[in-house]
Amino acid sequence: MMTVVTTMTLRPDSRDEWDSLIIHRFRSAHRRDGWISGQLLAPEDSPDTRVIVGTWRGRQDWESWHEDPEFLDTRTRLDELQAEPHQTVWYDVIQDARAEA
Repeated sequence: MMTVVTTMTLRPDSRDEWDSLIIHRFRSAHRRDGWISGQLLAPEDSPDTRVIVGTWRGRQDWESWHEDPEFLDTRTRLDELQAEPHQTVWYDVIQDARAEA
């Protein structure tokens, strides 16, 4: 299992549109093989920063999703709404502890 953390800074006037596009993208991830979970985070002290935490069975599942035409349709617009290029870091999941449902 792998977790990918992507951090980006948005243009101040783009937050609502960017968030809406990412929420739609999260919904599409639910249908993908290997998708486990995802979170969209905004730091309390940095309203133009977004952090996406996605957990996948493996990196190849995430990469396959990034080749999906629906995913690629929104890619250009999301990049336009960002103030600078995003940063992505991969982590091997050593332990996954969650509250029981």
